[in-house]
Amino acid sequence: MSTVSNASTVNGGISFWYAQEGTPTPREPLPGDASADVCIIGGGYTGLWTAYYLKKAVPFLNITVLEAKFCGYGASGRNGGWLYNGIAGRERYAKLHGHDAAVRLQKAMNETVGEVVRAAAEEKIDADIHQGGVLEVAHTPAQLARLKDFHSVEIAFGETDRVLRGARETAERIRVTGAVGSTWTPHGARLHPAKLVKGLADAVEALGVTIHESTPVTEIKPKHAVTPYGTVRAPYILRCTEGFTAGLKGLKRTWLPMNSSMIATEPLPARIWDTIGWEGRETLGDMAHAYLYAQRTADDRIAIGGRGYPYRYGSATDHDGRTRPAAIAALRDLLVRLFPTTAGVRVDHAWSGVLGVPRDWCATVTLDRSTGLGWAGGYVGSGVATANLAARTLRDLIQQDSGQAGPTDLTALPWVNHRVRRWEPEPFRWLGVHGLYAAYRAADRRETVSPRPGTDPIAKAADRIAGRH
Repeated sequence: MSTVSNASTVNGGISFWYAQEGTPTPREPLPGDASADVCIIGGGYTGLWTAYYLKKAVPFLNITVLEAKFCGYGASGRNGGWLYNGIAGRERYAKLHGHDAAVRLQKAMNETVGEVVRAAAEEKIDADIHQGGVLEVAHTPAQLARLKDFHSVEIAFGETDRVLRGARETAERIRVTGAVGSTWTPHGARLHPAKLVKGLADAVEALGVTIHESTPVTEIKPKHAVTPYGTVRAPYILRCTEGFTAGLKGLKRTWLPMNSSMIATEPLPARIWDTIGWEGRETLGDMAHAYLYAQRTADDRIAIGGRGYPYRYGSATDHDGRTRPAAIAALRDLLVRLFPTTAGVRVDHAWSGVLGVPRDWCATVTLDRSTGLGWAGGYVGSGVATANLAARTLRDLIQQDSGQAGPTDLTALPWVNHRVRRWEPEPFRWLGVHGLYAAYRAADRRETVSPRPGTDPIAKAADRIAGRH
């Protein structure tokens, strides 16, 4: 076990990002029955970006956002701050719709990184954005083989500006202990999640969108969003609830709420950064099955996350981000394995977030033209950028449906109107998820001591059972 101190670690409190920014005072709840042209359920990135682009495109629209807690309470205020071009389900969309369709989807994601940066600058949202790209490293022969395959696949999907690096070149960027290679893409940036979501909520409100917080939606029906305070009636009801979707009536098995945990260190002194490098402030990941994600923050901390306690029975969600001590200890150990000079530094904060996972691991955006119900999500942890693309796509779908515009490049993307079957009932859901992640952790352990370059058979079997391949 590492020697990182945890005596003063704050556990929960939503997230470290809100510990820095301060938890916002909630806006007023819905005062009673109301009507709107568009009602958006969920005040995270997806809901707020959708309101933003719709209001920009059609200023006269009456748009209402309903949020159960406060804007950014969920994954949008707790994530790892990775604005990058990954999207869940691309390979499946290639199988269903052809390689060229998946390439168009990937190109749209590449461009989305720049769009978020552009929109944040236009709205004067200072979210500590730094475009250092994304660096993903390999530690073992099996990981290196996967990394090279991953690199080749990304190039085949049109990412010709991606770079493959060996051990020495990787160390020149960031000195990760045991790294034997890496792949880097420029299509990524580090950001402060809470600063982005708070700034976006303010920008949306300034455009004239109505936001009601402390207003949980209990049921969604065509043209109706039902809350304890009243019902909002609108031709379009958009569900943008990601990992909290299971809490809505009739939707418990739609998307599985998967948990991910994070820690943030104290600000690290220059002597430690001299041993680590990381001057480019790339976001950092790896090719393990139980993956990691990390960033060097604007105030020189390391914020690092990975899968903690993956799933709570009955699709339950956490309480204000509190995470299990075992998950905190595992992340501390991971941090010190990557960067031994961090042994002894203080971990200031630990927290958890919930992300949405569809049964086929494919992100989707949908508008049912017969009912006016729409939704977007299932980002499987890649939502910081994907939410923006989903929002612009919902905008175009609504404009097309209402006769204000025709089809666009976005409405023709293969993830539009994709349907997926529901998750299994309990206890099979709980047993399956925990069994799968136990298998992934076992595969990582076996690969660490194996000289073979191939992916461990346990992980391959887990992928097939999970429906990821």
